[in-house]
Amino acid sequence: MAEEAEHFHGLNSTADKIKAGVSLILVSFSVCVVLGNIANGNTKFAQEIHPAAAGIILWILIGWMTMVEGGQCSMVGLPPIDRELYRESHPITYKITGWGHSGDNLDRYLMGRQFVVIFMNFTIGLCGAPIDGSMSVFGLPQWIITIFVGSGIGMVLQNVIIGQLSSQVNASHCMLDYINTHFMTFTYWVTVIIEVSGVVHMSYLIRMMAYWGAGKPVESNEPPKEGVTVIFYYGRVAFSTACVCFGLAVTIEALFKGQTSLWPGVPQVIGLILFFLFMCCIGLLEGMQIAFFTVAKMPKSERGDTSMAMRTCDCLFRNGAKNLPGFMCGRQMTVTLCFFVIARVTTITTQIGGPDGDDRSYNIFGVSNWVQEMFNLGFMGALVTTVLGSIAWQLVAGAFPIAFLSNPVVYVFLQIALIIEMTGICSAAWFLAMLQRKAMGFQFDEIYVGTPDERSARGHADDKDAGATMGTTAPMTNVGERDISAKYMDLVQNEYSIQREQVMGNISALREKIKENQDNAEVRKAYEFAMRLEIDTLKSVNKRQTESVRNLSLLLDGGDDDDDDDANKGYAAKQLDDDDDEV
Repeated sequence: MAEEAEHFHGLNSTADKIKAGVSLILVSFSVCVVLGNIANGNTKFAQEIHPAAAGIILWILIGWMTMVEGGQCSMVGLPPIDRELYRESHPITYKITGWGHSGDNLDRYLMGRQFVVIFMNFTIGLCGAPIDGSMSVFGLPQWIITIFVGSGIGMVLQNVIIGQLSSQVNASHCMLDYINTHFMTFTYWVTVIIEVSGVVHMSYLIRMMAYWGAGKPVESNEPPKEGVTVIFYYGRVAFSTACVCFGLAVTIEALFKGQTSLWPGVPQVIGLILFFLFMCCIGLLEGMQIAFFTVAKMPKSERGDTSMAMRTCDCLFRNGAKNLPGFMCGRQMTVTLCFFVIARVTTITTQIGGPDGDDRSYNIFGVSNWVQEMFNLGFMGALVTTVLGSIAWQLVAGAFPIAFLSNPVVYVFLQIALIIEMTGICSAAWFLAMLQRKAMGFQFDEIYVGTPDERSARGHADDKDAGATMGTTAPMTNVGERDISAKYMDLVQNEYSIQREQVMGNISALREKIKENQDNAEVRKAYEFAMRLEIDTLKSVNKRQTESVRNLSLLLDGGDDDDDDDANKGYAAKQLDDDDDEV
């Protein structure tokens, strides 16, 4: 346990550091190769707009993705917390959660967000994915070009590590700080506007069918819709269903006409098979995270009686469920790779209006040129993938988690995700998360609102029933709860070190003030009283650290290692004595 207690962002052992170093080199190299490919004009946007514009758009979207991904962690994790606890400390977060946690608005946000993420991936593909996967970049050997450019691995590493995982690491435990910015205000309203437009409302139809199949009532935090509201709601459901069906038809038509960015030489029918195959892969991985987190809340006896379901759960939850975060990391890599493959297969490259620009017969289904321009932006592929390749599978997995786990393909994909995570290819995310956290000054949420027990003692107990009802997102760690893995041990202890340094600095400053006012008894006493308060604060920090180490030790060791527990108590007690001596 002593070794784990010193874990620093998953970089404690020599092997951890080597993995993180190699991962950082790979992602840095990937960024350079992708930008070099754009500079060569070997991407769709680089050819049609300008290489500089393609590069700028790509990095704007990756930057925005950090907020979209991190914002989800915060929006899903904060509903149980009494908003009044952070009204003063985080006014922007307070406003955003006021909008997003009212009624079914969290479901609406998540639905719009899902489309934003997938559309971002499609657009990033237009900016950075190569048209010719064999074109030379920086004179590198062809085998390197094939791996990092042709296969899309460079794009995946760049997007997953920089745009997704690093932000998720911080936002999962610094929820209040992460969205306390108008960047999140902008992101929230974009997602809500997309949901209000109705383009993804077919998802609600799928939800009703999933609940009906499971024999469950449709859950909602709002009263039943009536009158015009019902007409508007089901009108958008019908509109969305028509859009998804039309989008599917457009994609298939473009594939068979050879008007997509499918790799040269690949038959159209193979492209169609790849489209559905990888959409199913995305759906399976999206559904797996929902099913896994659903059964995580169930007693072991209720996690299914089929051999495959039991085998999957045993793999996930052995050793304190440490394979669950490992799966989430490997899953992110796999899903993003699938997104880029689908984008490559389905991105429409129709020459709008033919050679003369006026012949609509060249357009898909003979549509107007402006409509064809929208098709060429990847809107149709993104819409179809959002509804049929993502949300639908999540809803089904949420309604039938045990049946989902009984599928042997789920076990195979679980092993693939764990192998990807085990390689350490994403380890750079821990280092980048640390840099972001230090640069932005993020603090753990319990610094502001306390632990669940502390909130309950102050009359602000968490609302365990608050949250989304759609079943399209995994529940996040409760704010201040210490059920986190060894990789977060360092973050917890580092937080107390920062607090201790601040308090010690205050004590030193007060000691100087006392010396300066030796002749003024009244002022000196005021400073002495303030210093006693700071000393009490220091003792409180040490006491909370002792409890923190003990709780984490119990969770990481299963609560059976009394020797480690005593050792941690001794360590914290020694640190307290040292601090008292220094004071």
